[in-house]
Amino acid sequence: QVQLVESGGGLVQPGGSLRLSCAASGSIFTIYTMGWYRQAPGKQRELVAAITSGGSANYADSVKGRFTISRDNAKNTVLLQMNSLKPEDTAVYYCNAFLKTPVQAIAYTAWGQGTQVTVSS
Repeated sequence: QVQLVESGGGLVQPGGSLRLSCAASGSIFTIYTMGWYRQAPGKQRELVAAITSGGSANYADSVKGRFTISRDNAKNTVLLQMNSLKPEDTAVYYCNAFLKTPVQAIAYTAWGQGTQVTVSS
């Protein structure tokens, strides 16, 4: 069983910063890609940023230049530094990991429970 636990959400004023963190634990053989998605009320879940085990990252156009994703492969953690936050960044942010366990032949995607980010004055 693999668990992803997010932390770092909260309320911030426009222009402010937050850092989200996510730690994967349990029976993990390898994690290929880790990422962050978000879902605002009434909208579909969308990719924010993702990073491979080699450190290659990609971002949604809406967050390029403001958000930075990073990971620590040894600790199975992924961070999302969010700067210059806007009200439209308000959403529940979910961590995910595409991974393999020692007992499963096929990789799968695990999800965290989500953390609320609210950008408002």
